Amino acid sequence: MAIAGFPTSSDIYLEVDGVKVAVVQSYSARATKTSSTVEAFGEAEPVATVPGQTTHTLELTRLYATDEAIRDGIDFYSLNGFSLVICKPDRKVIYSDCQWSSISETGTLGDMVLEKVGIVATKRLETEV
Repeated sequence: MAIAGFPTSSDIYLEVDGVKVAVVQSYSARATKTSSTVEAFGEAEPVATVPGQTTHTLELTRLYATDEAIRDGIDFYSLNGFSLVICKPDRKVIYSDCQWSSISETGTLGDMVLEKVGIVATKRLETEV
């Protein structure tokens, strides 16, 4: 019996110009921030922390090109400025203006499957469904 609202691989996908080009089996996301401290003369500890820029890095596992993308001759190595869309039961998370940083392939001849893809996203937006 399937659990209602549980995300499936069709709920995680890559999108280019509003068109779904690949579904993703799973992902892991990591956000890092380059914050710094403000020191004051004569103080033993910093007096404040200044927030820096946030970087979003993700690792996608098992990407499958959609039939439409295969017909259009998709080349994952030339993709840039794409979005990763993650549909959760109560919200949608969109990582936009993505660039790939690493791609690992395994498979058989003619398969449009990538095992692991590392991506870096400029923005992360979370909306309620």
